[in-house]
Amino acid sequence: MRTRYLHTICFSLFYITTFSQVDIAKDFINQGDFIVLEGSIVSSDYFFTNASTGNFENRGTLYYYNDFKNDNLFYPGGTKSSKVYFNSSKDNAPQLIEGLKLSEFYDIEFNNSFLNHGFNLSNEITVKGNSSFVNGVVNVLDNEGMITFLPKSTTTQVSDVSHVDGYVEKKGSDSFIFPIGHKGYYRPAIISALSSEKDLYVGKYQYETPDFFTNRLAKSGVITNLDTKEYWEIKRSDFNSGDIMLTLSWDERTTPKELLVNPEKKLHIVRWDAKQQLWVDEGGVVDLEKKEITTPTSVKGYGFFTLATVNTDLILDGDIVIYNLVSPDGDGKNDYFIIDNINRFPNNTVEIYNRWGVKVYDTKSYDSAGNVFRGYSDGRVTINKGEKLPTGTYFYIVSYEYKDANGSRMIKKSGYLHLESNK
Repeated sequence: MRTRYLHTICFSLFYITTFSQVDIAKDFINQGDFIVLEGSIVSSDYFFTNASTGNFENRGTLYYYNDFKNDNLFYPGGTKSSKVYFNSSKDNAPQLIEGLKLSEFYDIEFNNSFLNHGFNLSNEITVKGNSSFVNGVVNVLDNEGMITFLPKSTTTQVSDVSHVDGYVEKKGSDSFIFPIGHKGYYRPAIISALSSEKDLYVGKYQYETPDFFTNRLAKSGVITNLDTKEYWEIKRSDFNSGDIMLTLSWDERTTPKELLVNPEKKLHIVRWDAKQQLWVDEGGVVDLEKKEITTPTSVKGYGFFTLATVNTDLILDGDIVIYNLVSPDGDGKNDYFIIDNINRFPNNTVEIYNRWGVKVYDTKSYDSAGNVFRGYSDGRVTINKGEKLPTGTYFYIVSYEYKDANGSRMIKKSGYLHLESNK
C-alpha cells in the first residue's frame, strides 16, 4: 500500500506544490514539484527517488542518509544557499548516487567511512559551488558516471580517504586541481588557467595497472627511467580555445624510488604520443617543497602522462631535444626528423647534408607548416629536389634564436642522424 505523505522527514520549512508519493516502508519518492525554501532543512533516512515526473528544486539544505536516485529535474534553484549532504547511515555498503538524468548541485558534501569506498556514482552530476570531501572515496563507474565542476567551482578537504576514483570533468577558464586518486591514494593533477569559460578538460589517475604499460614501454632517447607504477589521463575537448600547463606530483608511496634521486635535476613529465607510439618529454620545473613538477610551457598533446627521469645532457636551451633517427615507413614512429619544442622558437633554420657534404634539405621555421624532413631532398638550393634519399648517415645543423633574462642569442647544434629509407 502507498501512502500520500512524507515519512520521517525532519524540516524547518519546505513547500510542496504537487504532493509527493512516499512508500511508508523504505522509500521517499517525489513524483511532482518539490521546493525546499532557503533556510529550510530536509533530511531522509530512506531511499530517495526523484521520479520521471519529479521536479525537485533545492534552495535550502538536504541530508541524504540513504541511496539517491534522480530520473528527472534536480537542481539548486539559482541560489548559493543550496547545500546537499550525503552522510550515509547504511551498514557495510557504499551509498549509491544514480539515476537517468543529470543531477545539479551547488554545494555538496561526501561523508561516508565505509572501507574508504563510500559512494558509487553511476549518473552525471554537476557542482557549481564547493564540493567537500570529508570521508569516503567517490567511485565513478566507467561509462555511466561523471562529476563535472562548473566555472569557479572549488573542492576542499580532499585526501587519501576521500577523493574521486574515476573521471572528473572541469569546465571554465580558471585553474583547477583535479580531486582524483586510485586504490586509496590521492594523486591530483593541476591545470593552469585558460582563456575561455567554454573550455573543458577531463582527468583521471591510475595506480598499479601493469597491463597498461605492457604495450607502452617505448620511450624517446632523452628519457632514462619511466614511472610504470602510475599514470594520469588528461583529455581536452576538440572545441577548446587554448592549451594548459600541467602540474603533477610525486609520492614516495607510489612513485618508484629510482626516479627520486636528484628530482630537481632529472625529473620531468612525459606524455604517451599515440602517433609515434612512445613516451615523449614534456619538460619539468620542480618544486621540492611541494613535491610537484610543472611543464615549463603548454603541453604539446593530451592523453596519458606519467613521470620520468631524463638525460639533461641531451636537452638544449629551451627544452629542445633532437632525435637522430628517421624511418619514414608510415608506422607512426620516427616518420620524420623530430625536434621537440622547435616550434617555440620560430626564428630557426634546419640544414641536412649527405656524407659528401652536399646539402639535401633546408628550411626556415621548421615544423611550422608541415615543413619537416621525411627522407626526401627538399630545399631552396638542394639537388634532385623531391627525390627519395638512400639509407645512410647524414649530418644536420639546427640553429634557433633563444631568448631569456640575459637577452637573445643564436644557438647552433650539429650532429649525425640515420635515415632508414629502404632505398
